[in-house]
Amino acid sequence: MSGALLVHAVGGPCLVQDAGRPGHAAIGVGASGAADRASYGLGNRLVGNAPGAAALEVVLGGLEVEATAATWVCVTGAPVPLTVAGRAEPTGAVLALRPGERLRMGMPVSGLRSYLAVRGGIAVAPVLGSRSRDTLAGIGPAPVAAGDRLALGADGTGKLLVDAVPPASYGGAVAVRLLRGPRAGWVADVERLVGQTWRVGAASDRVGLRLDGAPLTPVAERGELPSEGALRGAVQVPPGGGPVVFGPDHPVTGGYPVVGVVVDADTDRLAQLRPGDPVRFGWA
Repeated sequence: MSGALLVHAVGGPCLVQDAGRPGHAAIGVGASGAADRASYGLGNRLVGNAPGAAALEVVLGGLEVEATAATWVCVTGAPVPLTVAGRAEPTGAVLALRPGERLRMGMPVSGLRSYLAVRGGIAVAPVLGSRSRDTLAGIGPAPVAAGDRLALGADGTGKLLVDAVPPASYGGAVAVRLLRGPRAGWVADVERLVGQTWRVGAASDRVGLRLDGAPLTPVAERGELPSEGALRGAVQVPPGGGPVVFGPDHPVTGGYPVVGVVVDADTDRLAQLRPGDPVRFGWA
């Protein structure tokens, strides 16, 4: 082990996440993993970690940690006001964190989720081959809380090749590509899915992005389907007509039709949407 992070404060939900645990759907366990995989992976590459090293996924900032040993850190994803030992530092920069120094993350300027990558990775016990917290199944490490001591592992063997990358920005209109789903015929007006602007509902989380707008109309006489397996990005329409886009901790369908599936490359952008943000779909 190469030191630890002492957690002094958290703001929104703070979870340990890695590349996920695919391959267990047959026993009812989803893949989980980082919601914004591109930002998570970038942070690990910047600090020289092996692919799949565990990092911290921080919602709306508020995290404060202290290093017990010298290490390298980087914050990617939603850009936050960031200080190290009281000095202002930029998101996207590889930063030295010396023993006793604290890193503080403020509220993101845009976006929802930031990732704190630490050289060596977060060394918590894996469950079914992954260190990710699955919020639906309740497996993996507990949410990070003030007072926790997070040991660092040995995943940081790569060279530090880049000092910094430009911080991300998540402003502006969001449009994502959509493939027609296997049960599109179970919604009478499915074309309206791409014909209006939806807004992210307040109840959205890692399980699903719940969308507010003029509801769609399920074909009532078709009844319910047997529960079916689903993918991250699947767009399900429950009886109330408000679409739900499945996130990394999604369940099976529960009998409701999947009318579309967001192109996988576009699901990372959905992970950065806040409640109230607009989003539009377009058939791919």
